[in-house]
Amino acid sequence: MQLWSETLSNWLAGLGLPEPVALTVAYLVGALVLATFAPLLALILIWITRKVISRLQDRIGPNRVGKYGLLQTVADALKLLSKEDIRPANADPISYNLAPILSVFGVIMSLAVVAFAPGLIGADLNVGVLYLVALGSIGIMAALMAGWGSSNKYALLAGFRVVAQLLSYEIPMVLSMLAPVLLAGTMRLGGISEAQALRIFGFNIGLGWFVFIMPAAFLIFFISALAEGEQTPFDLLEAESELIAGFHIEYSGMKFAMFFLAQFLNSFFLGAIAVMLFLGGWQGPLVDQIPLLGLVYFLAKTFAVYVVVQWIKGTFPRVRIDQMMAFAWKVLVPQVLALILWQMLVMKLPAPTWVQYGLILVGNLAVIGVVVRILGRYFQQEQVRSKRAFEPRSLIGTMQPAPSSGD
Repeated sequence: MQLWSETLSNWLAGLGLPEPVALTVAYLVGALVLATFAPLLALILIWITRKVISRLQDRIGPNRVGKYGLLQTVADALKLLSKEDIRPANADPISYNLAPILSVFGVIMSLAVVAFAPGLIGADLNVGVLYLVALGSIGIMAALMAGWGSSNKYALLAGFRVVAQLLSYEIPMVLSMLAPVLLAGTMRLGGISEAQALRIFGFNIGLGWFVFIMPAAFLIFFISALAEGEQTPFDLLEAESELIAGFHIEYSGMKFAMFFLAQFLNSFFLGAIAVMLFLGGWQGPLVDQIPLLGLVYFLAKTFAVYVVVQWIKGTFPRVRIDQMMAFAWKVLVPQVLALILWQMLVMKLPAPTWVQYGLILVGNLAVIGVVVRILGRYFQQEQVRSKRAFEPRSLIGTMQPAPSSGD
């Protein structure tokens, strides 16, 4: 399979350009396309989010600016670009100004290894999965820098939550990403997508998705991705009722918009990673005969995952911070460790491949059963509480009449 960069550089070399110049021009064109694709994609994602949430809440959503409200997000972006940039007087200038740039940088860099279609990938790195894991730490650092550099106690508290939440859920997410890597025998995202082909009588129907063999690993990745993407029910980093707006409370104008740009793109790319690792990537019927169909399959699957994320956002309530941390450390981490250990043992057994796949599926179904049992027991023990779970007087004291002065 020939990469797009090789095709373009060969064509430019055929026109008479020296080979190093042709390769440089090809890479520059690819970088320009990816850098332009990300902001345009964010505009579409925001429109989808507004439409899905509004339908769930029995509203119409944006419908005034452009057909079906398609230009509403463009108008909002122009408004944010024209707004005044206000910086707190005591803010640390380096951390404060660098944080929004780093948040977007980490997300856009992940585009480089996304396998959109056969041969249509920026760089099919042999450590592609490890590259994505490393980029995730940049977003964590950006949120922590924003919270610390803003000189605001609510932003700082949100920054602490970033460290607690994102690092806690990164462990089960990374371990669940290891499951398809073990099965495919490669960290290349293009190679993992290729491994999910299913050929019947020599015809690839593209339904050899790893999710059919490893449903528990997929669910653990999806739940962890919701927490990593700061999505409901794990959106405690910007819990409005507790932290006003979270780590970006002191930001305005385009810097504020850059955090939201990173959040929307991050949710989409986490869905893209789920598609590449578990849902077949660009695999589908006739993709061997018409490679461009792979791009259609990949985008359709990724947007479907994004809509499911928005459905969860508009449906489920936010969990408490203690519930979120307990679920990560007491449920997800032990289960995914047991799952990976079981898969490694099974893959070393001297048995046919279909027997190994069956045993891996049994292990995954057992993990799902254990998690459902743990959650069911927790909900049975959980008491029904009112929204106010504490006594205000114990926290803020009581008002006493002023002592009489005797006048």
